[in-house]
Amino acid sequence: MGINYYNNRVCLNVLAGNLKNAEEIYEAAEKHVVVGVLSASYPDIPSAVEDMKKYMEVLEGNLSVGLGGGNPAQWKAVADIAKEVKANHFNQVFSAVGYTRANVENETSHINALVSPSGTPGMVKISTGPLSKDCEEPAFIPVDTAITMIKEMGGNSIKFFPMNGLECREELKAVAKACARHHFVLEPTGGIGPENFREIMEIILEAGVEKVIPHIYSSIIDKESGNTKVEEIKKLLAVIKELV
Repeated sequence: MGINYYNNRVCLNVLAGNLKNAEEIYEAAEKHVVVGVLSASYPDIPSAVEDMKKYMEVLEGNLSVGLGGGNPAQWKAVADIAKEVKANHFNQVFSAVGYTRANVENETSHINALVSPSGTPGMVKISTGPLSKDCEEPAFIPVDTAITMIKEMGGNSIKFFPMNGLECREELKAVAKACARHHFVLEPTGGIGPENFREIMEIILEAGVEKVIPHIYSSIIDKESGNTKVEEIKKLLAVIKELV
């Protein structure tokens, strides 16, 4: 069983505070979700693999192996986990997509490629790796070219991060239109919450994007427990059902 999109169009991506929280999220989202667990949360790869296999069981494979706030320093941890955990969803920096596809040893796991806003609609920053992110001259390229390169590397989607909510609205529109043109999955990420979720999704869906995996993180996490609020998942799913 692969990623379970609602109406073959939208699948949520949220974080789990623990295994029980992951189970609750999966049920509340009616399985239309990939549940994130961060590689950065573990001291080493063996402990991450051991724990993530438990999540794989309760989520029917719909685990999203995360970097942790797009942290490029975690790129190799994610890629190494892919050798042992064949999750349905992996988060990765642009430059490490091919490495991760080779490690996971299948064509079915979904691997995104992190690209960032450039400040210019139609252009994206692909220098999102641990070294390239600090280059004096960042690599800004047309979003259509970025999508083509991601396909060549074995990637399945653009993870557009950090969006800071609707701050880069025009850039989001341009990325969405490009994803629609190329029949490519879009994963909007950063600053998405209950207050702007509907508008962000409307922009993307109206552009004709075929499949969307919106990441909603800190805005729906209970600060005391560290768990994602199940009632918020239900509200997000209700919005999705209205839109698609």
